[in-house]
Amino acid sequence: MGADREGRGRRRPARVMSYAAGGVLVLAGCASMPDSGDLRGVESTPRQETQVQVFAVPPGEDASPSEIVQGFLEALTSDDPHYKTARQYLTGDAAKTWRPEASATVLTDGPGAKPEPGSGGEDTGEISYMLTGTKVATVDSQQAYAPATGAYGRSVHLTQDDKRQWRIDALPQGVVIGESDFQRNYMSVSKYYFASNTDAAGSKSRPTAVADPVYVRRRVEPMTQMVSSLLSGPTRWLGPVVRSSFPTGTALAKDAGALTPDDRSKLTVPLNDKAEGIGTNRCEEMAAQMLFTLRNLSPAVEEVELRAGGAELCSLTQEGADSAASRSSARHPDYLYFVDGKHRLVRIAAGSSGNEPDPAPGALGEGDTALRSVAVSRDEHTAAGVSLDGRSLYVGSLVSGGSLGEPVLRSQGRSEKDRLTPPSWDADDGLWVADRDPDRPRLLLFEEGKGDPLEVRVPHLDGRVQSVRVAADGVRIALVVEKGGKKTLLVGLIERDEKPGEKPAVRVVELRSATPELEEVTTMSWAGDSRLVVVGREHGGVEQMRYVQVDGSTPDVPAPAALTGVKEVTAAEDDQLPLVAYSVDGIVRLPSGEQWQKVTEGTAPVYPG
Repeated sequence: MGADREGRGRRRPARVMSYAAGGVLVLAGCASMPDSGDLRGVESTPRQETQVQVFAVPPGEDASPSEIVQGFLEALTSDDPHYKTARQYLTGDAAKTWRPEASATVLTDGPGAKPEPGSGGEDTGEISYMLTGTKVATVDSQQAYAPATGAYGRSVHLTQDDKRQWRIDALPQGVVIGESDFQRNYMSVSKYYFASNTDAAGSKSRPTAVADPVYVRRRVEPMTQMVSSLLSGPTRWLGPVVRSSFPTGTALAKDAGALTPDDRSKLTVPLNDKAEGIGTNRCEEMAAQMLFTLRNLSPAVEEVELRAGGAELCSLTQEGADSAASRSSARHPDYLYFVDGKHRLVRIAAGSSGNEPDPAPGALGEGDTALRSVAVSRDEHTAAGVSLDGRSLYVGSLVSGGSLGEPVLRSQGRSEKDRLTPPSWDADDGLWVADRDPDRPRLLLFEEGKGDPLEVRVPHLDGRVQSVRVAADGVRIALVVEKGGKKTLLVGLIERDEKPGEKPAVRVVELRSATPELEEVTTMSWAGDSRLVVVGREHGGVEQMRYVQVDGSTPDVPAPAALTGVKEVTAAEDDQLPLVAYSVDGIVRLPSGEQWQKVTEGTAPVYPG
């Protein structure tokens, strides 16, 4: 906050920050409070290191209405677990009915506040203030993030109590906070469920884990928050395509307290009676969900023990979790693939520093069909390629000497840009491709990469699909969609309706923008369980490469190093492998912590998927 106002006789600390450094507790952060006039915005504090904590300060004696509003807004940015200090700025009834967990509204800067004309004044015993700002995002009651735009304007009403102290008696539910305070106070963490099209416990096949990113408060028992959020079920957006192994109604036991692993990195989680009596296989799936969810939190959790009714249900280690369920980021591909100068499929060992590719085995690498784009199945047994003119789609095995046969699909588009997109494989060997023919634009799926294609319905699609990438979990899909000269990145859900003896009906639903600020998306690729890497341009801006979350938020990781003239990019779900791109310099890669390095001439780089 700013310096003291001129002529001000006293200062009231707006909040106190504690720094844990070398065992010494340092207090800082005093700020002045105006006692009259309009309130300026609650300026978002600079991003602090994770060990910094901000504590709210209660209202001062005889605080003015402006001080009450300002102090309340400051208290919303603190690390107070239950907003107890913020409630002290409210009347008793308002404190009981206010639900800060209902939502968070994120503004570009902290909220501004000024008295509403004609709403009373200090001499009338009541007054209203209007909170204003520009919206960036919202976080709902399920902790799900969504980008937002437009002006924010909500009113708070103040009155005087029996002791003539000003308090807020009417206010919007949830919290309102500036963007930098949001970044300091909240962090994105993925909780995990299982794809509903994979078998439940008891099957011989492993279920596929699907990431569901949510935002939790960074320093308010995040481990307990994450477990509670996991038990409450998936977010509304992801819910239709996933399942949880936890029985309905499962929650932490009432006496669970704060969850903390012991000195052996083992976390014991007491559950309520809804979890009693479950079988071992199902319990291990539950524990796997929890271990995947807690994998990146600190302190580290290496083992989870689930308990209910005073008895142990099961115990599972991180290694056991990887055996109980499949998680896309745990897969490590053998090769990076691309198209060489002769338009043939070639490959280099994934993660290697080599620059000399070898022809891929099979007709796409050893034959004479010229290719413009390729995709390799996740088991690296089969490849698909689009011909150089973009008209034909071929599928062939990655076995030396294999024949290619006739194309499985032909586009009737008049020009190359109106024909087939690069293909993409899902987790079940399904091959996806879009036909951009303006007279008959279609999104198509070849089950097991062969046979007649299924036409995938995309209700409410506004535009023409230009690029397709299916997530490794098989239930989420990323599409670049063009309309009116703009190309945007949308992420949707894959729904299947399968009936015995009939072809399944497949739809892509719940499309939402992952990059609302970009109007020209050049290329994109999945880059983790809930993250994509995107190359695009903002309105009036220059081309940039960035990471984005599927919910449209920006992950707290450095953006890739700048690269000129990027035409295609690919990433593996395993973030230990380098990004690879096709740019004006040919095929280039970005090893961790280094700059872009040229590999060789070529186009269309892809990891399996």
